[in-house]
Amino acid sequence: MTANKKVLIIEDHVEIRESTAEILELTGHYHVLTAAHGREGVDLALAQVPDLILCDIMMPELDGYGVLYMLGKYPATKNIPFIFLTARTERADIRKAMEMGADDYLTKPFDDVELLNAIDVRLKKRAQFSDKVVAEQKDDFAQELLLDQMVGEARIKRVKKKQMLYEVGDIPYFIYYVLKGKVRTFLSYVDGRELSTAILTEQQLFGYESPLLNTVYSDNAVALEDVEVALLPKEAFFEMMYRKPALAAQVIRMLSGNVQLKEKQMLGFAYDTVRKRVANALIEVAEKTAPQQDQCIIRISREDLAALAGTANETISRMLADFKDEKLISKDGNAIVITSVRQLQRIKQ
Repeated sequence: MTANKKVLIIEDHVEIRESTAEILELTGHYHVLTAAHGREGVDLALAQVPDLILCDIMMPELDGYGVLYMLGKYPATKNIPFIFLTARTERADIRKAMEMGADDYLTKPFDDVELLNAIDVRLKKRAQFSDKVVAEQKDDFAQELLLDQMVGEARIKRVKKKQMLYEVGDIPYFIYYVLKGKVRTFLSYVDGRELSTAILTEQQLFGYESPLLNTVYSDNAVALEDVEVALLPKEAFFEMMYRKPALAAQVIRMLSGNVQLKEKQMLGFAYDTVRKRVANALIEVAEKTAPQQDQCIIRISREDLAALAGTANETISRMLADFKDEKLISKDGNAIVITSVRQLQRIKQ
């Protein structure tokens, strides 16, 4: 056991709190912190970030369930091993504790050996979990280096605004990686109308679905502005996926995210008003252009915005005029100034 592991005891009963602390300190392996009630325990846990928490359930200010819930909201404390110490032995109480994420449940009175064994087991499991996280982080870092190396060695293609990168029916030879600018993917109707399916920005991969399925492209990709893309040969990319499971998992997540976005988009087309769809289109472009900013300037043509919202150019013109009258947007030459992304998000229908 590593010396000086930090253990927080949250217990309103003075004798139990002090005797438990004494047991742990006598081993020489633990630095003990104590709190007399739940709120004090939460504050201490956030300030000190212990290696393990022992917590009573029935306490004033905030009970043990509340402590566990509160600490689960913070990244620094949500994975700390958490053991309940309580006189309550009903099966429902035990089940509730475990369902909320507690790691163990010791009933009072407990002996010294039982307490120390429970702590030892949970700290060892925590160490194994930490080692696994570190290994995964190293693998992710190696994956990023390998991808960076592949991008660095790839042929760079520069495409002017409104030029196509690929079209429906083309044979895929590459996976695309955006180095600079924005790319729009879209579907075309027989009558010439377009429906945007995604907007890709820097450091994003695209065009990998058709190579994975070994089919021709089923959509189109066009430069929204002057762009630079790295062309990753699909054979080399797939070989890297086979050698690096973390990259394969990332691609699976991207595919799953694409499916969810398309499902959300379909629901929006089915149930949202045109006003809501145009607002969502503006929000999407804003989030790609200036993430985390409430006010921003975007540059997108009415045709591209119409394709993104799934409506006609004339409707876009009318909606933009309405939004301008409502002070949601303004114009700066050919650019659209979004006054507040949050206000656009509040548009319901």
